[in-house]
Amino acid sequence: MKILAIDTTAKTAAGAICKDGKTLSSFQITGGFTHSETMMPQIDILFKKTGLTADDIDMFAISEGPGSFTGVRIGAALIKGLAFGKNKPCVGVSSLEALCENSTVLSGDFIVCAVMDARRSQLYNAIFSVKNGKTERLCDDRLISAEALADALKEFDKPIYFFGDGYSIAKAAFPSAVETPADAILQNASSVAAAALKKYNHTQDKSIFTDITLSPAYLRASQAEREYNEKEKNK
Repeated sequence: MKILAIDTTAKTAAGAICKDGKTLSSFQITGGFTHSETMMPQIDILFKKTGLTADDIDMFAISEGPGSFTGVRIGAALIKGLAFGKNKPCVGVSSLEALCENSTVLSGDFIVCAVMDARRSQLYNAIFSVKNGKTERLCDDRLISAEALADALKEFDKPIYFFGDGYSIAKAAFPSAVETPADAILQNASSVAAAALKKYNHTQDKSIFTDITLSPAYLRASQAEREYNEKEKNK
């Protein structure tokens, strides 16, 4: 199965075309242009490098959130546009679950703590237990302070690894975490593809994965919504 996967939920823009578990071509760009400027030219390069077109893709995968509100919306709109009219599955996965897939560079029995900078002194977070390649989710995606997360991690007696752009914030709050390999910390679209394929294979009703049903996932209201609600409250 050929999968086009993208992640626009954080500062790192990532994309990949994978086939049968192997990455044919990928990119990972942090900084510079905005995702709206970066993604389509980079996806065109993926197609040129692999000799494929959007019509050749068997599945479109996206990191659906949580993350940057603008980034999440850009990614969803992009995948919907590429998949439109092709009647191919479109699978959205948690950006935190996708980060957990980065842990395939490690081995043994350990804890994966996916952390994304949510600003306002908070992190988007999910915790997973990984043992001999098998993953178990230990909590739902959540919004949490670094201090509260550090307290929650004290209960584990296994090595703990942080993944995501909230790495430095989480590591400062919980310095006993093991150093994560630098090239595995940030968003990786091959991991999005792996998470999406797992979700697709484990879902009985595959008709739910369409470009119409695909939608962003948020854990809190946008800044504009928060400001509006605050104004309404103070009237």
